[in-house]
Amino acid sequence: MANHKSALKRNRQNAVRRARNRANRTKMRNFIKLIDVAIEENSVENAQAALQAAVPVIMKMASKGTIKKETASRKVSRLTKRVNSFAVSA
Repeated sequence: MANHKSALKRNRQNAVRRARNRANRTKMRNFIKLIDVAIEENSVENAQAALQAAVPVIMKMASKGTIKKETASRKVSRLTKRVNSFAVSA
């Protein structure tokens, strides 16, 4: 347990940041799940709309520091690839 005033403050800051990051990461995962659901339902329009909604959320998580920029780019790339290949095959 922290004993110094600065260490106590650091613990409070870390708790707030952790809660914010967890909420943001959950939000991002939920948007990604919407894409998965649309693909399972064989709905090209819904999949493309879900992708359009998910990309800004993923990139915002990267700009806020919740995830790394490389991770965000990889996720966007893979999701786009999945939706596009699904749209062509459907």
